[in-house]
Amino acid sequence: MKKRAAIILFTAALLSGTAGASAEDQTYKIGICQLIQHEALDTATQGFKDALTDKFGDNVEFMERNAQGDFYLCSTIINEFVSGNADLILANATASLQAAATATDQIPILGTSVTEYGVALELDDFDGTVGGNISGTSDLAPLDAQADMIAELFPDAENVGLLYCSGEPNSGYQIDVVSKELESLGYSCTEYGFVDSNDLASVVMQAASNCDVLYVPTDNTAASNAELIANVCIPEEIPVVTGEEGPCRICGAATLTISYYDLGYATGEMAVRILADGEDISTMPIEYAPVFKKKYNKEICGKLGIEVPDDYEELETE
Repeated sequence: MKKRAAIILFTAALLSGTAGASAEDQTYKIGICQLIQHEALDTATQGFKDALTDKFGDNVEFMERNAQGDFYLCSTIINEFVSGNADLILANATASLQAAATATDQIPILGTSVTEYGVALELDDFDGTVGGNISGTSDLAPLDAQADMIAELFPDAENVGLLYCSGEPNSGYQIDVVSKELESLGYSCTEYGFVDSNDLASVVMQAASNCDVLYVPTDNTAASNAELIANVCIPEEIPVVTGEEGPCRICGAATLTISYYDLGYATGEMAVRILADGEDISTMPIEYAPVFKKKYNKEICGKLGIEVPDDYEELETE
């Protein structure tokens, strides 16, 4: 009897040790769909990957794809991840999130660089937690503070142009909020929506000829075409305030921005909690950047004669 008990204990210990080894050897297949290439999305993706490799080392495999701004290609990419049995999907930007939400209700989906999840997913009763198989991080900076920044830097301006891609619902959301804030501060606002990069130049030229200041929210199409905006606005001496620092390096005078690397890293930490700790994604609220910084482009401000208060941080530019 004692001998049999010893055998049972030995077997249990052996099985326990084998289970522990298999847990340590667990590999994870992660699909990453990034809408388009520009600084903010690139650094968010890198932060996400770094968080996972910091935890899992070589035991994580990334299937990383860039949709080059094409919503339909987002859907194709996500479907590849689903058929490839990905353990988790990162949807970087709104179009990627929408495609992922349509493609699967089983695989955990984390969004990042998405401004407002209720708007992106058309949720009437959004309370901060999406539910189901979706959660993630938001890049929303305080829109009232961005309006205050325009008032602080350009108190004598009268007309503010609001430039955004009409195909990006979260860009439209930001414009709606900022325009109300600016109008309450006494500014006249005009919206300049463009469909895609093909009509952006003509829309920017129209805006530059009719406004004193141009505001560009966190908009992926605008960010990926920041040089075009600079080529129009800088010669016309029209200052641009941007929703994040990527395009501000190229075309902007100032921005109230977050760290997209930190945002991506926080998203990666959420992924770790889901994969390694078994946390239920359906109960995970959307997380927001804890820090926002006022930054300015020294070169552009110098060209346009803009005086910047002391609490603004100079942007690093190439």
